[in-house]
Amino acid sequence: MLMNKIPLLVVVGPTASGKSAYALEKALSLGGEIISGDSMQIYRGMDIGTAKPTAAELDSVRHHLIDIADIEESFSAAKFVSLAAEAIEDIVSRGKLPIIAGGTGLYIDTLISGTTLSATEDDPVLREQLLREAEEFGAVALHEKLKSIDPDAAEAIHPNNIKRVARALEIYYKTGVTKTELDKKSKQNEGIYAPHTVYIMPKERETLYERIDKRVQTMFDIGLEKEAKALVKRGLRDTPTASQAIGYKEFYPYFDGFLSLDEVKDAICLNTRHYAKRQLTWFNRKPADEIIYI
Repeated sequence: MLMNKIPLLVVVGPTASGKSAYALEKALSLGGEIISGDSMQIYRGMDIGTAKPTAAELDSVRHHLIDIADIEESFSAAKFVSLAAEAIEDIVSRGKLPIIAGGTGLYIDTLISGTTLSATEDDPVLREQLLREAEEFGAVALHEKLKSIDPDAAEAIHPNNIKRVARALEIYYKTGVTKTELDKKSKQNEGIYAPHTVYIMPKERETLYERIDKRVQTMFDIGLEKEAKALVKRGLRDTPTASQAIGYKEFYPYFDGFLSLDEVKDAICLNTRHYAKRQLTWFNRKPADEIIYI
């Protein structure tokens, strides 16, 4: 166990709650640097729709994990944790305070727990091969193969859960390490951070919805349609992760001639509200050291 844990300021909350502005204010007053905890701000070219910091904000405070990937690249919680951990080490080495700010709950929770996830990327070809094997020889045969390699994982996974069986085998074939060994390693690395979590949330849900509608209108005013069109032209629809970003996917039927621009705007507002509800549900289950109401 590490005696000296690494201090983190963690600013979380639903979209449009003002967490980015709060994190920026704290970074300026406390001598910190910001690590984005947003799963879509990593992508170059997705600026307006993901509400990235402005050029002036980026100049005033150093930000990390923004514009680090092309839209064609897949991304995962494991990759986020690895890159964020590197950023934290770099920030601390320069005597600065790491500030995590964002709304992707899974990414942030995984990071601040100190858990090390398997860094293995999905291998669609290998996965498909294993699923075909299960189809041809039966789920039990695939499960028996896992049992011979990783009996503990096989005991924990039902033979009929073919996808989980295939994933456990995929991990072993790609790394030479069993899923059980990786899970044990993860637990050994828990608790390396000392987070102070600030949860920014609305007193009334309607207040948040009004902020969301206002933000979406501003995005349209400053060129969201043009940005989305350029990204779709670059192949956004066919990307593994970026294609699902709210603020862009709603444009697909518009560009195909099935929706009006007003309908796209309404769809973005609605989907953002639904996303904010899920974020509120997620963060309401988590302990916070401080709650700030908007």
